[in-house]
Amino acid sequence: MRIGILGSGLMGGKLGTLFAKAGHEVVFSYARSRSKLEALAREAGPRARAGTPREAVQDADALLFSVHWNRVDDVLRQAGDLSRKVVVTCSLPMDDDDTSLIVGHTASGAEVLARKAAGARVVSAFGTVPSEVLTSVFEAREGEARPSLVYCGDDDDAKDVAAQLIRDVGFDPVDAGPLQVARYLEPFTLLIAKLAYEGHDGPTLAYRFEHFEQRA
Repeated sequence: MRIGILGSGLMGGKLGTLFAKAGHEVVFSYARSRSKLEALAREAGPRARAGTPREAVQDADALLFSVHWNRVDDVLRQAGDLSRKVVVTCSLPMDDDDTSLIVGHTASGAEVLARKAAGARVVSAFGTVPSEVLTSVFEAREGEARPSLVYCGDDDDAKDVAAQLIRDVGFDPVDAGPLQVARYLEPFTLLIAKLAYEGHDGPTLAYRFEHFEQRA
């Protein structure tokens, strides 16, 4: 699969690297400097390269959208037409100080992005875990008890693509339903962040949902 990374910070950089190591072709774009993009590409291996947002979009089978909320309009302008593209977003609609959500209750960041990127097939995924845990999950992906990762979206084919990427990184995908469910996922992400960054055990935190048989 050809994957364009729109936003190569902590989350985009790590996920892009893992996608490349899982066998996908990756284009890193939209970072503080071209040199950072090139360094990420070198670390990710021969299947990765640096590019502009427009280059990342060209011929991409999927896009990872991972920019700070105050950069959404800028990266969309640079990326160009996203019609029919699968856009997997982990961007939270946080204020400039990263202290609170600025979208909620009647919408979600993922839904706002879907309106801004007209015609794109948006799926919300990967935002509900800290970037610090991704490498550990990837390295343990052959184990039997994979951690869960919730995702949601309105397009079934786009959700299938997102679910495959979730599996490739080492998680067990949990389909939470339509994109509107991101209104619940995004606040849940803040709970995970609180446990990860304010808890005693550090940010390498994941979660797992399990079903138990009901006893008579």
